Amino acid sequence: MRKALLIAGAVLVADQLTKAWIVATYPLGWEQQVIPGLFRLVHTRNRGVAFGLLGSSGPLVQIGLLALIVAVVAFIIWHLAKGGTDGLTRVALALVLGGAIGNLVDRVLRGEVVDFLLFYITKAGREIQWPAFNVADSAISTGACLIILAEIVTMVRNKHVPVDH
Repeated sequence: MRKALLIAGAVLVADQLTKAWIVATYPLGWEQQVIPGLFRLVHTRNRGVAFGLLGSSGPLVQIGLLALIVAVVAFIIWHLAKGGTDGLTRVALALVLGGAIGNLVDRVLRGEVVDFLLFYITKAGREIQWPAFNVADSAISTGACLIILAEIVTMVRNKHVPVDH
């Protein structure tokens, strides 16, 4: 549990420091090309969840989102505290936990999440963008992928375990 909390804490600190830097340094709507045709830093905000879903919803839905995030955080902490998970799953849950808390802090303090990483490509003269995201979102996505990987590894191991008859 201790190592998982250290990982979650590191994600939270990195997330909040990078968001504070963007907010303090650049006005909302700012953009800076980093890798032309692929990546730029931006300062944007998001009231919704993944990919801006429910971003234009009213206060009741926003309160519901906060409650859901708090429930997810509580569930992950409970799951880590009870033990019994392998190392990869603990790391994955720690990443999700740190990211969830990072975005929760934004929602509580600002009423929205600060996003600043924007990847895109230009195809046939048209820019196709992945929705802007942040360190917390990256940790959540990486953690989710690692949870899936851990489950696949577990299924493969269990399938190859000899069974005595």
